[in-house]
Amino acid sequence: MLPQRSPRFVSRLTRDTLALILAGGRGTRLHELTQWRAKPAVPFGGKFRIIDFPLSNCINSGVRRIGVLTQYKAHSLIRHIRQGWSSLSSDFGEFIELLPAQQRIADSWYLGTADAVYQSLDIVRLHDPDYVLILAGDHIYKMDYGPLLAYHVERGADVTVSCLEVAIEEATAFGVMAIDEENRVVRFDEKPAQPAPIPGRADRALASMGVYVFNRDFLFRTLGADARTSSEHDFGKDIIPQLIDQARVVAYPFRDLSTGEQAYWRDVGTIDAFWKTNLELIDVTPELNLYDREWPIWTFQEQLPPAKFVFDEEDRRGTVVDSMVSGGCIISGAQLRRSLLFSSVIVDERTRVEDSVILPEAHIGPGCRIRNAVIDKYCHIEAGTVIGEDPEADAQRFTVSPNGVVLVTPEMLGQEIHVVY
Repeated sequence: MLPQRSPRFVSRLTRDTLALILAGGRGTRLHELTQWRAKPAVPFGGKFRIIDFPLSNCINSGVRRIGVLTQYKAHSLIRHIRQGWSSLSSDFGEFIELLPAQQRIADSWYLGTADAVYQSLDIVRLHDPDYVLILAGDHIYKMDYGPLLAYHVERGADVTVSCLEVAIEEATAFGVMAIDEENRVVRFDEKPAQPAPIPGRADRALASMGVYVFNRDFLFRTLGADARTSSEHDFGKDIIPQLIDQARVVAYPFRDLSTGEQAYWRDVGTIDAFWKTNLELIDVTPELNLYDREWPIWTFQEQLPPAKFVFDEEDRRGTVVDSMVSGGCIISGAQLRRSLLFSSVIVDERTRVEDSVILPEAHIGPGCRIRNAVIDKYCHIEAGTVIGEDPEADAQRFTVSPNGVVLVTPEMLGQEIHVVY
């Protein structure tokens, strides 16, 4: 019989939890989009960065002791967190700590996700949590971690793995698990070539979200034992599979608490997924509601003027259809359709932009045609440039995804924003 919850049950759990966000990943499948930034620092949704989503989930859930583990090209990520996430009050025991790779225990940098946490265990011990919530820093979703923590305690788990159903053909990119009738994990395969389907659902598999809850002392013992082996020191590849026969590992189905249906979650780890997930936001009723005041996504708020649309002549009219345009943008006699513009983008006259994602401070010159593209921050597109109409021509200058999305960065245009001498 499960224990009865007291009115303060969940709030006590969140108060006694330390969240660790793994934010050191390269994000190699995003190609040049992560050439100068870590994947969690990649802009998303017009004014946010990917890291803002797990951070906002923590804050909105009442988990307000947070460590962010960084490694790969972390400058922009660190700068963003310092600018936008410094409002927590240490007087109330709230904090967001940046935990860069420091060789605190070994002579190596972080060797895997588990090793990153292992090398920070002295800091975890200092904060003395009862539970450690381990999160990937590179996924887009809204999640209340309170019910997850309550589920973990009620099930008497040593570790709880949050999971969701995915299409079987997509499951090769995830950790895939099998569970029994009590949601106990009985098998876990990291990125299997042939994922095991859900019983009775040949087209679906049960995938890990990269969200784990550990009891503190159990985490210490587990990571200490793993550090003495020659494994890859990764939660998905090593830790979880090895624990299945040794401990109580349970699965937490991630569902919308109001409807019981599959909740929204996206891995934006490829150019195609990044492009598609951004453009999903402009739907009339998008699955991810950025206008939800009950679960806001917090971020660094740059002080910018409103977006402006100018000129009303027959051949140069500033018009925007089925799009999202952020503050500081100027649409000067140009046409936008089904596109998302981040902050301070300028689009000049007689230019047409369709089905594209334009990152902050890009400038698209006059007379251009841009479609099916991701234009990186600071790009200056010269007058008359055509992108997204001729795949072969695009491939000679830019990166073209398997689905035909064109990624353009300043370096591809010969604009050396990050000069290395």
